[in-house]
Amino acid sequence: MKNILVTGGAGFIGSHLVRLLVNKYPQYHIVNMDVLTYAGNLENLKDIEHKENYTFVKCDICDLKKVKTIFNEYNIDSVIHLAAESHVDRSIEDPFSFAQTNVMGTLSLLQAAKEYWIDNYSGKLFYHVSTDEVYGSLGDDGFFTETTKYDPHSPYSASKASSDHFVRAFADTYGLPIVISNCSNNYGSYQFPEKLIPLFINNIINNKPLPVYGKGENVRDWLFVNDHARAIDVIFHKGKLGDTYNIGGFNEWKNIDLIKVIIKTVDRMLAREEGSSEKLITYVTDRAGHDLRYAIDSSKLKNELGWEPSLQFEEGVEKTVKWYLDNKEWMDRVTSGDYQEYYKKTYN
Repeated sequence: MKNILVTGGAGFIGSHLVRLLVNKYPQYHIVNMDVLTYAGNLENLKDIEHKENYTFVKCDICDLKKVKTIFNEYNIDSVIHLAAESHVDRSIEDPFSFAQTNVMGTLSLLQAAKEYWIDNYSGKLFYHVSTDEVYGSLGDDGFFTETTKYDPHSPYSASKASSDHFVRAFADTYGLPIVISNCSNNYGSYQFPEKLIPLFINNIINNKPLPVYGKGENVRDWLFVNDHARAIDVIFHKGKLGDTYNIGGFNEWKNIDLIKVIIKTVDRMLAREEGSSEKLITYVTDRAGHDLRYAIDSSKLKNELGWEPSLQFEEGVEKTVKWYLDNKEWMDRVTSGDYQEYYKKTYN
């Protein structure tokens, strides 16, 4: 029996992880703690919300007093920490929010874990989920490894780098049992449409402009969200305490090439002339501090723990586009803000 606190479990990646854990481990009690900001959507978890081994708690990770109460009430012995502000554009507009949530919120969780588990770390784990953006930018060659020097360039990546350092500091200073993973760009179902892929799918459907930064030459590694959830599961159960694991899709794409694949896929599924929506591409001024290329070397995770991606990008895009086309009502509620009423109706 484990009592696992998943923070940010109503978000995009978090909801996929919560669903996997609840269904795969009926002997575990999964406590989903989320403050339900604009990106936290409990409709993402309607299929498991009545499971006996699942509990939702609304809480801000920065509220140390309430976080401590949750540790005590549910006898938390493990934390998988995903809650974070994660959109780079928002961090440029409001860096203080990112510092508050990503740094101080992580510190709050670390302190609560340290105090609740004091003098008895056996069987305990604080798993911190981070990003490849902490490593900065690559040139045309090379990959991020677990030993790559940190070089964050945006307020978002700086806040995540700081949270990573706090997690390691609690391990070194207090002996807290920790593990960290740094992942590449995720895509899949239930992603809030501020992010590139669902934004562009929605805009193509509605014949709206497709804003492309600069010339679209920036390169990202793309990871199917279900594969990320599987990787977290493996690292949580088999990862070496104190270690870091990079999670990538072995799947690099220039933004403009990625966008054209999405366009062709959506056009075909909507019975439009394939590629006709390329006319919607609109080049806009590049983002400040825009990193050129991210690429992750996941060989450590593959060689030590046996994980590797289950599908390539073209197949993942097919699944993803089909999901958004089949779930237009979900997209409509998210873009209108109506989804936020679900908590009030269901949990009151």
